[in-house]
Amino acid sequence: MLGILLAHAFAAVLAPLCVRAMGRNAFYLLALVPLGCLSWVFANWNETKQVRLSWAPSIEMNIDLRFDSLAAVMCALVLGIGSLILFYCGRYFDDSEPRLGVFAAQMVGFAGAMFGLVTSDNMVLLFVFWETTTVLSFLLVGHNSERTESRKAAIQALLVTAAGGLAMLVGIIILGQVNGSYLISDLLAAEQPPSGLAVNVAVVLILVGALSKSAIVPLHFWLPGAMAAPTPVSAYLHAAAMVKAGVYLVARLAPVFANNPVWHPIVLVLGGASMLLAGVRALQVSDLKLVLAFGTVSQLGFLILMVGIGTPDAALAGVALIVAHALFKACLFMVVGIVDHGAGTRDLRALTGLWRRAPILCGVAILAALSMAGIPLMVGFVAKESALDATLHAGILTEPSRLLLTGVVALGSMLTVAYSARFIWGAFGDKPGVTEPQWHRPGALLLGAPALLAAGSLIAGLAAPGLDKLISPYARSIPGVLDSHLLLWHGFNEVLALTILIIAAGLVLFRFRGQIGESPRPMLGNADRAYDATLRGMDKLSLRMTGSVQRGSLPASQAIILCTLIILPSVVLALGTRTGVQMRLWDSPLQLAIGAIMVAMALGATVLRNRLASVLVVGVTGYGCGVIFALHGAPDLALTQFLVETLTLVVFVLVLRAFPAEITGERSAGFNIRRAVLAACVGVTVTVLGAFAVAARSTTPIWQRIPDAAYEFGGGKNAVNVLLVDIRAWDTLGEISVLVVAATGVASLVFRSRRFGSAPRAADAPNYRPGLVSWLPAGRLVDRRERSMVMQITTRLVFPTMMVLSVYFFFSGHNGPGGGFAGGLTAGLALVLRYLAGGPYELGEALPVEAGHLLGAGLALAAGTATTSVILGAPPLSSAILEVTLPVLGHVKLVTSLFFDLGVYLIVVGLVLDVLRSLGARLDHELAESPEPTEVREAVK
Repeated sequence: MLGILLAHAFAAVLAPLCVRAMGRNAFYLLALVPLGCLSWVFANWNETKQVRLSWAPSIEMNIDLRFDSLAAVMCALVLGIGSLILFYCGRYFDDSEPRLGVFAAQMVGFAGAMFGLVTSDNMVLLFVFWETTTVLSFLLVGHNSERTESRKAAIQALLVTAAGGLAMLVGIIILGQVNGSYLISDLLAAEQPPSGLAVNVAVVLILVGALSKSAIVPLHFWLPGAMAAPTPVSAYLHAAAMVKAGVYLVARLAPVFANNPVWHPIVLVLGGASMLLAGVRALQVSDLKLVLAFGTVSQLGFLILMVGIGTPDAALAGVALIVAHALFKACLFMVVGIVDHGAGTRDLRALTGLWRRAPILCGVAILAALSMAGIPLMVGFVAKESALDATLHAGILTEPSRLLLTGVVALGSMLTVAYSARFIWGAFGDKPGVTEPQWHRPGALLLGAPALLAAGSLIAGLAAPGLDKLISPYARSIPGVLDSHLLLWHGFNEVLALTILIIAAGLVLFRFRGQIGESPRPMLGNADRAYDATLRGMDKLSLRMTGSVQRGSLPASQAIILCTLIILPSVVLALGTRTGVQMRLWDSPLQLAIGAIMVAMALGATVLRNRLASVLVVGVTGYGCGVIFALHGAPDLALTQFLVETLTLVVFVLVLRAFPAEITGERSAGFNIRRAVLAACVGVTVTVLGAFAVAARSTTPIWQRIPDAAYEFGGGKNAVNVLLVDIRAWDTLGEISVLVVAATGVASLVFRSRRFGSAPRAADAPNYRPGLVSWLPAGRLVDRRERSMVMQITTRLVFPTMMVLSVYFFFSGHNGPGGGFAGGLTAGLALVLRYLAGGPYELGEALPVEAGHLLGAGLALAAGTATTSVILGAPPLSSAILEVTLPVLGHVKLVTSLFFDLGVYLIVVGLVLDVLRSLGARLDHELAESPEPTEVREAVK
């Protein structure tokens, strides 16, 4: 056993080198490792072997391995199907597949970890292998790490299964301490199983780990999400290996805890619920892989239910079901991979007529689906017959419980027949009105592995007595008498009648699948929403904890943060490794002049008492930063900096209208030596850390790869814009979402009830008089004493130009300076100009829509780009490039991120409009209605 573990570890280390040397053909060589180890399993099938290596006996951390009848069955599946999956990978992947060597190493390592898990006698060692499979599962599910859905699925699987594993660890420790031993063999050999409140708690915690690993309701949702993994991963981890770990653990502990008061309520109820609810869900989804995924959840519930009953007959049926499920489900997942490769889609609504173009593949799928449905001659039929008989005669249960359990199994089996038929119809059947997809014929090597598994399902069914001899030793180890055997024909009895009823009812359910599929609310409820809500709840809890320990004045909170910024990095820098710092103070005297101006303006802001003057000098520092960007060859950043700084100045001026012009003596803080020292220390710390950070760079900067990646993946030459709308589009989506929330919050703070609505138009003014059409319709409504003819004439000339420039920035941003953000800011500044020249009513004339509508439309458009990218075959929120040739326009290259950028454009315009309405037009209205408007205006002046 140690040799098998070392062989897999050694093969995993060499796998990347083999793939580099042999390409995808290295998988054939790697497949020999589990295949060779499988020969040892069969050679020692009827023996019990133990290995013990003492490592840390004081804490029960010894390497204790035990090979018995149950471990033999699981090892055969792990190694046998593992070798076939590796063989399948040899033609499933192309040599151009990224990180193929690492993937091969992880697959081989996973096979070794699963072997260690099912042969571990020490429960602590079992936990180590358990979490090893969790980590490897995370890496394998997230193999396509450039795809957001793969990363999300990997993290979700990791969080759920790792959390369950930690709960199981607590249960293992409690059980080991109560029992006085962490060995499973000691637990099984005890004359009386341990009992008591602590044991009951331990059993519940261990079951939490087992059920989370096997995706049992309500912890099932990670398994359908994990279908983002490559198909070989789904066929191995999620059909034959990892998800069986929880089933194995329940089967291993059932002889001891089947009579525990908490065992049956958890195992039977949740197993039955998973079987039924996931079976219905499998009839509702249209992705073939998801059909199998929900079918897997349903079948796992069936397996958990059977091995958890705790009788010899149920144990025999449960292990037979484990074998049958591994054979047909791994086969069907590989069939889906071939269909996806050949047709380019897994959507059963887009597939039609493949049975004519791929008859061999269709035959393989039909054999496996017949076994999944429990049709005679297949091993699935043999196992399901045994399961029905075991539930009908489970003496450990009461009569009502037996009947209810049998009904659940029968109903779940009907659903299995229905979604098995739906799978075959969806993948290979003829569908009127659906265009046949292009088909790439699979090679013989790609078909070999699923064909062997499908043939195995038929051979195991025909050779049921031989299968019985292989797995019955485990069933005899369960307390009680083994009355049943695996046979293809038991004669005419109630089980056969029930099987006929199940098949007939399942076909009827398939006939009316449309009504089930149209259900607006999935029967599995909102598990994903519950998961998301849990994460949100944890975020809220962390926020409340932060708020409870950081209460007080804003200056105090800022002082704590800034002191941490000074102390922590400085101490780490002083104690850690330091490299030499080489700095150029400036590249040209112009930079020195700009820096001197910025420093002077920053110092001036600390002493000026006029609020407007302070804002203006702070703005100069921002403009200086933009100039430095421009001098360093970053025109896109410089443009954005200038636009943002200008708009920020406008917002500040709008707000300051409601404040006195001067900071009065009682509100002036005066000179504070502590704040001055703190500010100086922060400046010095940031400068020093920046210098050391730049000097510490030891590899090629990533920016050197960004331009090529931006053009290759995003289809644009402006790396900054492509980063925002493609490579880091999720970040941008989050940022603009925060922007929308902030705009809503500002409006709520200003009005305290609701938005002011769309800006009023000139016709709404009390002094409005219809007249000639003007380019500045509301300009005539401004009081003559406050009207600026120069401003109005300039606006009439400049506004159209700014709007044209805004559109230019929007369209040119993907390949030159600009983009949706810069274009939106330019349009916003044009609106600001209209507002300053024509007053509050001019906003309604310039853009007669509600800001909230623009914000919502922009956010919906940006978020909807994710769906569009997926439909067009690209990862969510990444660029899908469409190239067409039009009669007049010629060759047109359209990148879907343009629509994401359009959403950003609308959000920025909506934000500016919201600010002008709330801090501009609405504030004008309130100031006009205030009792002393003249005094306020004089104060502002």
